[in-house]
Amino acid sequence: MIELLTAATPNGWKVSVALEELGLPYTVRPIALGQREQKEEWFLELNPNGRIPVIVDHGNDDFVVFESGAILLYLAEKTGRLLPSDPEQRSRAVQWLMFQMGGIGPMMGQANVFVRYAPEKIPYAIDRYQRESRRLFEVLERRLAGREYLVDEYSIADIANWCWVQGYAWAGLSIDGLPNLKGWLDRIAARPAVQRGKAVPESRQSQDERVENARGILA
Repeated sequence: MIELLTAATPNGWKVSVALEELGLPYTVRPIALGQREQKEEWFLELNPNGRIPVIVDHGNDDFVVFESGAILLYLAEKTGRLLPSDPEQRSRAVQWLMFQMGGIGPMMGQANVFVRYAPEKIPYAIDRYQRESRRLFEVLERRLAGREYLVDEYSIADIANWCWVQGYAWAGLSIDGLPNLKGWLDRIAARPAVQRGKAVPESRQSQDERVENARGILA
């Protein structure tokens, strides 16, 4: 049984979606980010960086994995699914996973901060991160031309990128003029496992509560 320590964020959804897609049994321990539970000593013993998500694989001597991309790779390799078996295709999937980890996630994350959470609006910062996020969307648009998924077959690369890109409106972004990206977003959103995974953990926060929660984390 896998224990998932998580919160309702794009990085958290990446893992819950993958677990649902793989049909692996798991339990959920919601982490109260606004109360800084992720900075408590017991959590830091699992992830010294104090970030969600984390998994504990109780079926593998309580093996702990942190960093969402590393968790996706661990789960894919554990099951032999959601990652191509062909070495070159596998490498391509990992490359697009790293594209999300090093580009989409950080840029959209900063756009979220300056658009939604910062106590004062800084036009330069907002423009900087929105422009770079849009540029990365255009990279995905070109990649998806003539493809249903980033590496032809649905993989952890799609899961990782989708969980971030689907929140474009929250970062004040648009996908106008990006038909390939929109079609890809819609295809993945229609998957039942994705819908189940994005509901983990259950959250009833209003938008105002979400903003205040995030400001507490950033303080």
